[in-house]
Amino acid sequence: MSKRQFFLGMLLAAIIGGVVALAGVGFLIKPQSAGSFDEKQQASFVNLLSGEDFTIPDGINFVASAQVVTPAVVHVKSQIAYTSRSERDPVQEFFGFPDPRGDQGGPGGNMPVSSGSGVIISSDGYIVTNNHVVDGATKIDISLENNKRYEAAVIGTDPTTDLALLKIEANNLPFVRFGDSDETKIGEWVLAVGNPFDLNSTVTAGIISAKARNIGILRNVENNLQIESFLQTDAVVNPGNSGGALVNLAGELIGINTAIATRTGTFSGYSFAVPSTLVKKVMDDLMKYGAVQRGLLGVQIQSLSPELADYLDKTFPVEQGVYVGGVNENSAGQEAGLKEGDIIIAIDGKRVNNVANLQELVARKRPGDKIEVEYMRDGDTKKANATLKNFSGDTNIVKREVPKTYTFEGIQFEELKEQVKDDLKISGGAVIKMNSNENWRKAGARNGFIITSVISDSGRTRINSAQDMIDFLESNNGAEIVILGMFPDGTEYYFEVEGN
Repeated sequence: MSKRQFFLGMLLAAIIGGVVALAGVGFLIKPQSAGSFDEKQQASFVNLLSGEDFTIPDGINFVASAQVVTPAVVHVKSQIAYTSRSERDPVQEFFGFPDPRGDQGGPGGNMPVSSGSGVIISSDGYIVTNNHVVDGATKIDISLENNKRYEAAVIGTDPTTDLALLKIEANNLPFVRFGDSDETKIGEWVLAVGNPFDLNSTVTAGIISAKARNIGILRNVENNLQIESFLQTDAVVNPGNSGGALVNLAGELIGINTAIATRTGTFSGYSFAVPSTLVKKVMDDLMKYGAVQRGLLGVQIQSLSPELADYLDKTFPVEQGVYVGGVNENSAGQEAGLKEGDIIIAIDGKRVNNVANLQELVARKRPGDKIEVEYMRDGDTKKANATLKNFSGDTNIVKREVPKTYTFEGIQFEELKEQVKDDLKISGGAVIKMNSNENWRKAGARNGFIITSVISDSGRTRINSAQDMIDFLESNNGAEIVILGMFPDGTEYYFEVEGN
């Protein structure tokens, strides 16, 4: 056979094969007459996702976790009182919350509103969120996934961890169970659930990117006791997600989403969550005592690093740990025998790699609790038991005194705090805490307004306390009155309430 005959044969075979293939495909996917897209989309092609050869690994199924968690994540809207704070909260600035000092329609106009998320953690209505979501709020509205709405009361807040505990009057609510953030692994799948940009019930997925992150965002905290030991994740989090849930694929709460790393104000790749082991302890404290109980070791600390070794001209026996730069007098650390130069490597048997890690482990304890401190001194490993103390240097539990409130026809008044009296240089007054009275709302009454005097037909009456206000209203029920006072920033204002 000549070369020419060979090539002609090959060409003929190729043509015949092509014709057969086209005919076969045409037969398999011939046009179908259909009356709707439901019929059109009954695909003739093999669906790989439903085939026996394609299965989703048991541990990577987002659906079950999302279904469990989404009904228990709420939308939090806070009316923010006017304030005289000289600078913005950096976390609020981070998330673009409105500046209460800005133009919000004037003292009698609409009050600025911040928006975030929260997580129901018990069937009787306890909700965890971020402190910066409700900081300065005079009214907090909660919206559930099913559109039911409630007004929440603040049980307690903790700026040192940027957490807050709220309560709504409801029962048989769905809630998210606490998981163990200590057991989370870098690379593990997680879901972030919240309300970014006011988009309710939004779920995003990512992995744990790092643990025990300190990003220096909690500033201006009293006594410099802030705790930053965040879980870092690449699950998408944006303004409005703050206070929402970070959960594992079992639907367990392993963190409260708090911040994002960004230069634009929106998600740029990483977000940060307060770990659930710390969240649970803070929530328990706020529920039981109204204030967080902080156990302190009383040592000055720095994370080990080559830079620290060079600065101190030392050679450390380990690469990771916490260097003790000083020990406070009469502290738990001093009583346990810790000294400058010691390197703390574990607390209660849990490895300590850096300052954030150590602070979180200690912050889970209360004054009077004992911890085992494992440390290195002169190359030897030692252990000591330390009894933690509070900031005052003792082991007493501190309870927050809840201000007494007074109510009259849907208006709730509260006593003026001594600090506010000093700031505004006034002797007393009554604060409008909550207001559901329609007449007062129409007249311009706003939560947070400080009433200092009232004018009626009988003249002007000085208001020095919440009880004074209640007594006046009971004596002048139904009368037309003029309310005089000021907002917390000192701006004076008045409004008239018409009689019934």
